[in-house]
Amino acid sequence: MQTDIIIVNWNSGSQLQTCVESVRSYGRGHVQRCIVVDNGSQDGSADFLSDVDDVELVDAGQNLGFGKACNLGAAHGESPYILFLNPDAFLLPGSLELPLDFMAQAENRKVGVVGIALTNDTGDVQRSCARFPTPLGLVAMSIGLKRLVPTLGTHMSDWDHDESRTVPHVIGAFYLIRRSVFEALDGFDERFFVYLEDLDLSLRVSKAGYRSHFLREAEAFHEGGGVSSQVKGHRLFYSLRSRIQYAFKHFSLLSALGVAMATLLVEPLTRLGQLVVQRRWGEIGDLRRGVGKLWLWALGEVHLMPRHHRSSWNRKT
Repeated sequence: MQTDIIIVNWNSGSQLQTCVESVRSYGRGHVQRCIVVDNGSQDGSADFLSDVDDVELVDAGQNLGFGKACNLGAAHGESPYILFLNPDAFLLPGSLELPLDFMAQAENRKVGVVGIALTNDTGDVQRSCARFPTPLGLVAMSIGLKRLVPTLGTHMSDWDHDESRTVPHVIGAFYLIRRSVFEALDGFDERFFVYLEDLDLSLRVSKAGYRSHFLREAEAFHEGGGVSSQVKGHRLFYSLRSRIQYAFKHFSLLSALGVAMATLLVEPLTRLGQLVVQRRWGEIGDLRRGVGKLWLWALGEVHLMPRHHRSSWNRKT
């Protein structure tokens, strides 16, 4: 069995080349096409691909956002499977063979998505699977309750990921999906610029009658964090905006409004308190910039809502 591999790059530095080399080393016989979508990188991280014949470079010319870039890359392939692989994730022996063989088994025909164990520098398996968010869980996240009751959060940190099992969601760093399912669901919702676009897709996969499966027997390396740590204010904005977008897409109007108010009004104070207590004075400016951008976006959306029914606050039909 073969898969197309889509790697979205944005200023990933040397990580991209390491990732691509891992695909070339451990993907032989299992990769139909490897496609790198460069989202307007300015660090020259994709320049080496001019000398690589077996990897296709798609230059987006600008930062399209993660979901839109993934959709663009997927449109360039035709394999029955698509693997979305982060540039900070590196394949290991068996990373492709085992999940592809698993997907090909007749008894797993209703498995739409497979993720594998992702290890870190110390060899520990990351807690990479997640539950679907609930209104209560997102509000708890805003007021800091998740630290006291971890099960209110989305990440399955209370499970040690030591066995294969069906899960609600596998992390998008290694996200193997059937092309037929991906195309039937119109791929990633491009209104999520970054964050929660993979969780949203997993929820739609589940609603379509397919399962997501965590395969412990296969492993890949995942550094985590990616390049988003370079722009903390922007990262905070996109993270919180995606949370509100997710709420308005999947929750009742009342629940979505509750999540939005908690995110806009309570979470900035919670985060500020944490920074003060931990004396992380240098990050207060990032918080101010991120929250400021979020409020500007929210006020603009409220202004458009009566006249513009395709607003990203509204649930997609």
